[in-house]
Amino acid sequence: MAAFALASLTACADEAEPVPELCPSGRRDASDIPIATTSAGGTTYYVRTDGGDAAQCNGRADAAYSGAANADCAWNNPAIALPASGPARIAGGDTLLIGAGSYRIGDGGPMQPIPSGPSRAQPTRVLGRSGATPTLVGVAGTHRVLNLDASSNLEVGHLEITDGSDCVYRHSAPAAACTDAMPWARVGLYARASHNVWLHDLDIHGLAARGINAGGLRDWTLERVKLNRNGSAGWDGNIGEGGSNAGRIVLRKVEIAWNGCGERMASGAPWACWAQRGGGYGDGLGTTDTGGQWLIEDAYVHHNTSDGLDLRYMDGADATRVTLRRIHAMANAGNQVKVKGNALIENSVLVGHCSYFKHKFFMTEQDLCRADGSTLQLVTTGHDTVVVRHNTLIGEGAVQIGRSEGNPTDRIAITNNLAIGAPYYLQPDQLSGFSGGRSWSITRYTGNLGWHLRDCPGDTICDRNPRLTNMSLSAFDAVPLAGSPARGQVGAVTCAQAPTH
Repeated sequence: MAAFALASLTACADEAEPVPELCPSGRRDASDIPIATTSAGGTTYYVRTDGGDAAQCNGRADAAYSGAANADCAWNNPAIALPASGPARIAGGDTLLIGAGSYRIGDGGPMQPIPSGPSRAQPTRVLGRSGATPTLVGVAGTHRVLNLDASSNLEVGHLEITDGSDCVYRHSAPAAACTDAMPWARVGLYARASHNVWLHDLDIHGLAARGINAGGLRDWTLERVKLNRNGSAGWDGNIGEGGSNAGRIVLRKVEIAWNGCGERMASGAPWACWAQRGGGYGDGLGTTDTGGQWLIEDAYVHHNTSDGLDLRYMDGADATRVTLRRIHAMANAGNQVKVKGNALIENSVLVGHCSYFKHKFFMTEQDLCRADGSTLQLVTTGHDTVVVRHNTLIGEGAVQIGRSEGNPTDRIAITNNLAIGAPYYLQPDQLSGFSGGRSWSITRYTGNLGWHLRDCPGDTICDRNPRLTNMSLSAFDAVPLAGSPARGQVGAVTCAQAPTH
């Protein structure tokens, strides 16, 4: 996938360690994969476009179908390994290796769940051949292209997952809605009651509804995953009962963009974007009530038709926490980032251009700058600790940092941030504020810099132009110019501009 869009604003390797109690344990700056990364046995089965069906090939050789029955040759579709009915043809701990090409999924119904690996040391693997990136194309209105229902101890990687139509599931506009005659699929990857899973190098795009629909997870890691242009949401955590997550939920080097929009197959362009007032949804990532220790870093989250990262429904338990590091969020129609409970947000650039979709596609005025459009929204629950440090924020919502709920046992530390205001979209005769909301938490402001804001809390300095490369909402560039008072002091920093205090 493309390099993270803010490579020039990544944190220093030798930067002071984040607040220990707010950072999930694990290896710093390395993948903490919940399964073994080398094979521990099992059989390897092969899929390639010139393979045969189940009567022609046994899948045990990386070879084309030669014309003989039940030969040592590859299958011609992953669905042969995981048929909609009858027993699976692979077992837990096996590897399914898929060759280059495009494979229709759903003609005979959705594939059955991938069988769980026997243990973390013996995961089941479903992989595209290295350098090939095969495409799984959902058709026939199938509910899910990949099925991880009650599947655990898995590795899934090097795949493109999409469907065969431009349509959007249950769209309010007939010209955009799916019909039975179209080759569409509802969900790219579905998971429930699943633990110890590593998803990597996946491009999940253009599904009629959701890229990922997953909940009830424990110890999941996603790396180098794209969730783009899915008709309802990028990752929707609502699976009904049993949707709360636990353990470590880690997302690294991900892009989540243009969700709430359809995708034109011919060009890859977004279209038919809609949100809640029109009957859609549009979060980039959203959950129902959930626990877990969430870590999201090096993420580019942009142009989703509701919130970018919506972690508003964290359960607020003492052991539940969210760490967000090096997030670039921009032009999402609601809040760029929303977090509940214990949290650390650091070294991120959040651009609250929440009116981006004005007069575009099927978006309504009421869909723009929802929840006051605050760039970052913090929700506390009692006895929470929240640290917001070394971030650059700009936006046209009511405030750059919104605060709500909680009580005086909550502590919020807002330190060394750069906040830039703009006219408040819903009341354009007013400037947006630095921070505000109905919260009873104790909030401390230290070493912040503000500009073009209606308020200046604590010791915030608000009379010095931060002199960034571009300070417009539509083309914001957070890199400080020479002589900027923000350089190396506040906001998102580079290794060459590390804080000196």
